[in-house]
Order: sequence, then structure tokens, then C-alpha cells
Amino acid sequence: MNLRLFATILTLSAAALTAQQPRGAREALDNMTSEPATHTAFTFDKDMLQTAAGLFGDQSERTVAALNSITVENFRYREPAFYLPESMSQLVAAYSAAGWKHLVNRNASPRESTMPLHQLTDLWLHFRGAEIDDVTVLVRGPKNMSLVEVSGALRPLDLVHLGGHFGIPKVDPNAVMVPVPPGR
Repeated sequence: MNLRLFATILTLSAAALTAQQPRGAREALDNMTSEPATHTAFTFDKDMLQTAAGLFGDQSERTVAALNSITVENFRYREPAFYLPESMSQLVAAYSAAGWKHLVNRNASPRESTMPLHQLTDLWLHFRGAEIDDVTVLVRGPKNMSLVEVSGALRPLDLVHLGGHFGIPKVDPNAVMVPVPPGR
């Protein structure tokens, strides 16, 4: 009985340290394209992140100290992918229902959202007061898709400092990220 209690506490503790996907998000991601994918994933936990903090200079130390975990998933497609609009809608609805704020690249047309010629980025932020406690970045390209989930107590500027490290894409100065209009 004590072993079960310990296992339960350990499981709950680990879950509290990692970004939590909203209900329905995993299914939408698994069915995002009509093309089969190879999938790789890795997670940096708090200890790993703190060990690596010194490698990125003084600017990143405060940011890395505020992190609980970073998970990166990569999907590679043999042929150019067709991103299913209904799966993307399901993903957006799952994050919205859980209280996340969705930002998208305003420059992408509906046609390009299904068959991108270059990488498209969706960004979801979850706030606890004025701080960001979870971030999800979805980058979709013709033959690859990456999902980066960041958990921690972050300031918006921290996201800029993290760009280019731990699998997090750099901030694209040409992207115009805007809140998603209602109903989209």
C-alpha cells in the first residue's frame, strides 16, 4: 500500500513539473496530417535545464531558473504534408477550452495553412496572473512539424531569451503574430 502511495505522489509531482496538454490536444496532434510520420521526442527536466543554464550566458540564467521543463516533439514526413483543417480546429478548440491564448502568423492564408510552402508558427500561452506558466509552440512545414512545450514561471521577455536554445525556435522578426479572431 505504501508503494502505491509513493508511486502516486511521484507521478503527480512529475506531472506538475511538465507542461500539460489540454484534453483533446494529443489526439488532434496525432491526426494532424494525412501523411505518416517518424516521431522523436525529448524532455529537459528542471535539473537538466539548470545544469545547462551556464552555457547560454547571464541573460539566460534567470530565464532558465524559472523553467520547470521543456519538451520537444519532432514529426518528419516523407512527402509534403497536408495538414487536416479539422484536426487543426480540434487542436485550437482544445487549447481555447483550457483557457490558453492563441497567437498565429497573420501572413498565412487558409490554403497555406493546409499545405505550407514555408514554416508556419502557432503559439499558445497560458497565464497565471501576469506570468506565463505554460507555452506551446507548433511549427508546421512542408515535410516536418515540431511541437515545443515550455513550463515555468516566465515573463514575456524570457521567451525571446529562450529562442534558439533547447529546440525553441528563434523569434522571427518578419512574423506578425496576432490574436486569433473569434470563431477561427
